[in-house]
Amino acid sequence: MIITQVINRFFSVFIIASLCCTIFQAEAQETISLAGEWSVKLDSANVGVKGQWYKQQFETRVHLPGTLDDAGIGKPSGLTADKLTKEVLLKLTRKHSYVGAAWYAKEVVIPQNWKGKDVQLLLERVIWNTRVWIDGQEVGSGESLSVPHRFDVSTLLAPGKHRLVIRIDNSKQYDISYKDMAHAYTDGTQIIWNGVIGNIQLIAKNKLHIRSVQTYPHVADKSVTVAVTLQNKLAKAENAVLQVQVIGKDKRVAASQKISLKVSAGELKKEIRLELGKDALLWDEFSPDIYTVRAQLTGKKDEDMAETTFGLREITARNSEIQVNGRRVFMRGTLECNIFPLTGHPPMDKAGWMKVFNTAKAYGLNHLRFHSWCPPEAAFEVADEMGFYLQVELPLWSLTVGKDISTNRFLGEEARRISEEYGNHPSFCLWSLGNELQGDFNWLSKLLQELKSLDKRHLYTTTTFTFEKGHGTWPEPGDDYFITQYTKKGWVRGQGIFNSYPPNFSTDYTKAIDGLEVPLITHEIGQYSVYPNLEEIRKYTGVLDPLNFKAIRNDLQRKNMLALAPAFTKASGKFAANLYKEEIERALKTKGISGFQLLDLHDFPGQGTALVGILDAFWDSKGFVSPEEHRLYTSAVVPLIRFAKATYTNSEQFEAEAEIANFSAGGLKNVTPVWMVKNRQGEVLFSGELDGKDIPVGSGINLGKIAFSLSGIVQAEALTIELELKGTTYKNHWNIWVYPEKVNTTDKNVLFTTSLKDALKYLENGKTVLLNPDTAHIRGVQGRFAPVFWSPVHFPDQPGTMGILCDPAHPALKNFPTDFYSDWQWWDLITSSKTMVIDSLPPMEPVVRVIDNFFKNRKMGNIIEAKVGKGKLLLTSINLTDNLERRPAARQLRYSLMQYMGSNAFSPVTALTAEQLNNLVKK
Repeated sequence: MIITQVINRFFSVFIIASLCCTIFQAEAQETISLAGEWSVKLDSANVGVKGQWYKQQFETRVHLPGTLDDAGIGKPSGLTADKLTKEVLLKLTRKHSYVGAAWYAKEVVIPQNWKGKDVQLLLERVIWNTRVWIDGQEVGSGESLSVPHRFDVSTLLAPGKHRLVIRIDNSKQYDISYKDMAHAYTDGTQIIWNGVIGNIQLIAKNKLHIRSVQTYPHVADKSVTVAVTLQNKLAKAENAVLQVQVIGKDKRVAASQKISLKVSAGELKKEIRLELGKDALLWDEFSPDIYTVRAQLTGKKDEDMAETTFGLREITARNSEIQVNGRRVFMRGTLECNIFPLTGHPPMDKAGWMKVFNTAKAYGLNHLRFHSWCPPEAAFEVADEMGFYLQVELPLWSLTVGKDISTNRFLGEEARRISEEYGNHPSFCLWSLGNELQGDFNWLSKLLQELKSLDKRHLYTTTTFTFEKGHGTWPEPGDDYFITQYTKKGWVRGQGIFNSYPPNFSTDYTKAIDGLEVPLITHEIGQYSVYPNLEEIRKYTGVLDPLNFKAIRNDLQRKNMLALAPAFTKASGKFAANLYKEEIERALKTKGISGFQLLDLHDFPGQGTALVGILDAFWDSKGFVSPEEHRLYTSAVVPLIRFAKATYTNSEQFEAEAEIANFSAGGLKNVTPVWMVKNRQGEVLFSGELDGKDIPVGSGINLGKIAFSLSGIVQAEALTIELELKGTTYKNHWNIWVYPEKVNTTDKNVLFTTSLKDALKYLENGKTVLLNPDTAHIRGVQGRFAPVFWSPVHFPDQPGTMGILCDPAHPALKNFPTDFYSDWQWWDLITSSKTMVIDSLPPMEPVVRVIDNFFKNRKMGNIIEAKVGKGKLLLTSINLTDNLERRPAARQLRYSLMQYMGSNAFSPVTALTAEQLNNLVKK
């Protein structure tokens, strides 16, 4: 079938009778916008160049800026949400997909006053290769995923009407990405769209004009070097005057200099250093003051003016720490992986980016990492204004770096284009060559050194972590800073620790980073999967269809579990938020760490539906933690305490060391820390005041000791410890659980056994039985405290549960204080359990349910109750038998269950048979 037939079949709505191209009539002006209606023809067979399509008329209409996906042009996905398959769960589904060449045409009228002008065609962002024809003559080609495509069309655009044709090929041009996962070119987050987004326009300049303006600030003496590149396309040299002004936010001229020069044909670069004065304003996260540079060129006949902005900012890496303007900073960051589910591409205006940065700031962050892509100009502008520190990366996530010469050429050119296009922005602080790169590190090192020699306004790193053998656990030569999840001395994130070691809130990563000579930022911390919020489905009104969410919804409906979905989402989300808190606080407690990069503050809808955020893919809250609560542990100043464990008995004394991480604009004077301990009813049980002191900038600053006896706690209690700096908004809190040292774990009316055989005998005689089999005899899933890592689809070989769900008011838990979700007091219980799969049982409500991952959606539980024969049974797959003298949470839970079973409240509804129990427990 030829491509015309495909268009006619699927997209007749875009076909019109007229064969003529859209005509754009422009008034005399220096810029002509080409936004509006264009004609388009798809070239899936790649025959358009040979067939001279640049001379043809196209029938189908689209709007640019925009994409074929916006217009509904492309092949329908063919997928459905009927079955829960890996293919459906892999990512959001493009409603229409087209990868290949597409030809766009438009007519434009050039005004008379553009005669003799230098005219440029600008396409702000394109995927990936472009070729341009004017009236059937080819102008040239472009290739970039990161910067605007620009074409000199001067010789072909005389005043009058012209036909402009652009061939855009979004097929893969170079091997930059493992499985097309780099976020500049992927269907996993951003889609592989075809079209033009952002500005699309013609720009007229005089033959003598300013080509570029680069700014190089010097914080030490509060000056700036302005490098102006002039271009003279006249036949001979021209005398001219160049004036450069620096204008402050008050619109006043802070500095100005005028020079006379002779501009020969070709290019001329002039550097002018301007002193801004002792009162010049610096740029950082607290005072993001922006200056405007205005360069004006006046020749004999021609004039031109160009503007850019900059901030008086210097970023350094001294003493293995990152400084901005000489003051230490801590990067509190998250990833941005080109996730924009309505359009499938990044916003190209400031309004779209305000949502991203305002939300990140509301949640306490000051840093965004653009994972394997570079954002557009609008993102930098908003980040400049809001004081965000950005990490930009090449569009590179490859396991074969340096192997292909043409790819190497493209990447080198792309890196230089990024530096020149966006280098003036003070928010552009960190520069990485790509994500988790593997291959030829010698080639990477050479590129890194070249970039550093060309532009010293940023800090550079070879790769944002790597799995390459012999690399990744220590910085590469030439790195200004280092990003990793573990060093050769140990882990620097919780995923490698939280399941292996009991909760200990006094630890940090000091040993793991000992000896590092450059600053460390921890890599992609978190990745705790949260159950999908199915209410989110209604938000997808754009080019992407959430078939993954719909398939999960349909699977739950078939299994009569759909009503549980909101509780699954909330419980797994609250649990994940607690783990993120501890991740962040461990980084803040480590003196030598310079920041963290979350994966992620918001959801990642690709790579197997990796819903790891406390926000959804739209940067909206999912209701797990408020911005105010999140800022308690992510703001510039965070009070912290170090304590040994989560669970205590009333024979112990609680002890903690209070400290603070202060990465604010300066030291804090005469600060008095106060602390208090409350129970769940809000009653203050203990309180105290620590010595007042001055707090310098930095972390690990000791505030004093907190201690109190737990002997007055006579029944199980969940306590909250609060630490606050008096008279400020800086505070934080933590939970501990206190249990009686001695409780009776038996009951004369309840038989306890680990044997199913014995339990069945007792039940047949009408007894009340607490059955606690050895976990080796339980048919189920090994208990794992932390939830699914990243995605159960992307990483299927993991136990893959997502925490517990229970009713804290259930009488079985009356003497075991808990929330409805997993928290640290459950660590020993869950890691010494095996989760029962109860799909084969009649409908029942477990006392403690375990949330399965959304790829399997099994009914699971750790504590269930039932009528069996003439008796009553409570079955738990948590080890409540062994070493209870050393396991206070297990001892207390067993006590609570016994008290419940010995009371009139224990009245199971569901009936089970011996055969059904044999399916759960081996005899």
